[in-house]
Amino acid sequence: MKVVTRSPEETISFAESVGKKLKGGDVIAYIGGLGVGKTTFTRGLCIGLGIGDMVTSPTFALVNEYRSRKSEMMLCHFDMYRITNSLDLETTGFYDYMNGKNILAVEWSENISDSLPEDIIYIKITRLDDSVREIEINGDERFG
Repeated sequence: MKVVTRSPEETISFAESVGKKLKGGDVIAYIGGLGVGKTTFTRGLCIGLGIGDMVTSPTFALVNEYRSRKSEMMLCHFDMYRITNSLDLETTGFYDYMNGKNILAVEWSENISDSLPEDIIYIKITRLDDSVREIEINGDERFG
């Protein structure tokens, strides 16, 4: 599936519709450079999951946890920009979060591609203009 959004609000709205289709155990691998809107997209996912919109970039924290008030599920938003090896990945607690209840959204997923599970949702965000983004989702029939 490929969609073009023309504002951050449209990106959030589209991501909200994607978030409504997610379930515990899903792993999202973001593909896209700095400033393309990965955190904005994650904000929309959280809205769609009923978590709210208080989302910030996990750049310095490595992982931000967003808990649902309605269930035990949480969205775990990772930034793997500084992760360079398996020991670095282990220190993030990445594997502990994969418990079947959580949804993982992983920025800079290409840095840990060898450690990602097989069933993964790839979301590629490409900046076409200051506010225009092309968003492509692959890897799961729910988003076809």
